[in-house]
Amino acid sequence: MTDAIGALVEAERLPPHYREVAERFWRPLAACIAHRHEGRGRQCLLVGVNGAQGSGKTTSCRFLELFLSRLGLTAVTLSLDDLYLTRAERRELARDQHPLFATRGVPGTHDVDLGMDILDNLLAGRSADLPRFDKARDDRAPGTMHVGGPVDVVLFEGWCVGAAPQPAAALATPVNSLEAEEDPEAAWRREVNRRLATDYAGLFARMDLLAMLKVADFAAVRANRRRQEAKLGAGPAVMDEAALDRFLMHYERLTRWQLEEMPQRADIVIAIGPDQRPLSARPPLPTPAESM
Repeated sequence: MTDAIGALVEAERLPPHYREVAERFWRPLAACIAHRHEGRGRQCLLVGVNGAQGSGKTTSCRFLELFLSRLGLTAVTLSLDDLYLTRAERRELARDQHPLFATRGVPGTHDVDLGMDILDNLLAGRSADLPRFDKARDDRAPGTMHVGGPVDVVLFEGWCVGAAPQPAAALATPVNSLEAEEDPEAAWRREVNRRLATDYAGLFARMDLLAMLKVADFAAVRANRRRQEAKLGAGPAVMDEAALDRFLMHYERLTRWQLEEMPQRADIVIAIGPDQRPLSARPPLPTPAESM
């Protein structure tokens, strides 16, 4: 196990001290998931992992897969990002509904039916083909990743996984210049909210457990997202500072709402520090010794 942890730390280009993070947070969380799986009569468990951009969702899921495997459980990660509509589909949506839907991110820019089909198969013990989205190209990548069934745990991660719709009155006041200037009648944000209350609600209702990786505020999201963009390298959709600021405005309303609302109902909340390291968990996770 120690060698496997070290190999994953190196593969993810993480600092050596991240081994301590894995032992303190991801091993105990894996033990909690395994316990919940056993309590369900060993039926496939769907675990939602919510976290703002750059909170470490992808990294945490890779460690969870590793620790779950050591507990005898097969886990696979489905990313909400990989369910984004193609660029052509979003252009069509922008033409037919609202221009802001051309930009990936908010509810309405994912293929929810595809997500439902994938979960139908995985939760029923069947194989599934998972799509991949290329953010450097801002389009769905060719090919899929085949997952042979059955699996024990599906980790469903995404920036708005488990999000709830806002009260209608909250939609009236813009949260930034993008909403004020490009959605003055609130048509875009009302449609985003409607989708959250309908098909996305059905998708998220399937989750058996919701874990939230909670950053301090939206300023942390900006800093973390800039780090992510730097890692993308070259590509036609890689953003400069101005483009990134505009891009993040699409996410701002729902990110702020989740930071306010979700901690009260998530099953597990893990506070994430400014260096993207977990700081604490609520409720407390079992100690590493207890999770062996």
